[in-house]
Amino acid sequence: MVVPAPFAGVRARRGRRSSAGGSLLKVFVLSVGRPERGRFGPMFDDYAARVRQFGVAFDARFVPDVRPGGRFSDAHVREREARALTEALPERCHVIALSPDGRPMATELFTRRLEHWSQPLAVFVLGGPLGLDPAFRKAADTSLSLSPLTLPHELARVVLAEQIYRAVTIHRGVPYHK
Repeated sequence: MVVPAPFAGVRARRGRRSSAGGSLLKVFVLSVGRPERGRFGPMFDDYAARVRQFGVAFDARFVPDVRPGGRFSDAHVREREARALTEALPERCHVIALSPDGRPMATELFTRRLEHWSQPLAVFVLGGPLGLDPAFRKAADTSLSLSPLTLPHELARVVLAEQIYRAVTIHRGVPYHK
């Protein structure tokens, strides 16, 4: 399995501290489908840059989506996307599957869990328009809900990035979260 470049040295870097004084958080966002560069892409990139300013190793990648309809059933599409996601997962990581059926979490709990999950690496996984395959969600270490509402996956990426930024500011004692 190929490990994404920023995380190739996770084992070697585990004991390092960030310049901001806390432990080095490592976060990876893995999603289905090429992110659009129109409305939501710049918002995601803005939060990602803010997170990185705190010394957090933050990366985002995607796997190609499988177009529903035609010769593939919805279940088959989700299964094929799940295989691609599984192959793209780095070794030694905590997989957090995002789903409306996942566990809702208050900001304070999310902040505490993020610190735990990111040792050695927190991988947040977002499905495509059909969501994540049920077997993938079940195999994940954690299933998290950003909202009981169904969100477009592009918007869910932005909400996730903002919540990660909010958690990092709380963790570092910066007043953004108030």
